[in-house]
Amino acid sequence: MKQEDDDLDLIYDDDECVDFIYNWISEQDRKHILKDDIQLVLDGIYEFYESKGLIEDDTTEEANIDEDEMHEFIRQYAKQENSKISDATIQLILAGEYEYGLEKGIYEEDVE
Repeated sequence: MKQEDDDLDLIYDDDECVDFIYNWISEQDRKHILKDDIQLVLDGIYEFYESKGLIEDDTTEEANIDEDEMHEFIRQYAKQENSKISDATIQLILAGEYEYGLEKGIYEEDVE
């Protein structure tokens, strides 16, 4: 995760991200995904980052995220929230969140 501003909240807006993801996913998928599902995954991402110590006032360094670990964490988080969201939907929303982060300059594409 990359942060260009001292206050990530100025860059990352949950409502804007939800709308971005909802519009990013295909019309076909939108029929089965609620904005509440997207918000649930975003909350799970936040909880995951927090559990890894990546949400701190002075976090400005890059971090490598194990995508499988994050997906599993969010799957368990959704289960605790009594959500029936599918793994495929979680993955789709994660991909949309990544695209949002790229667009906002929060993430950088891995070049290997």
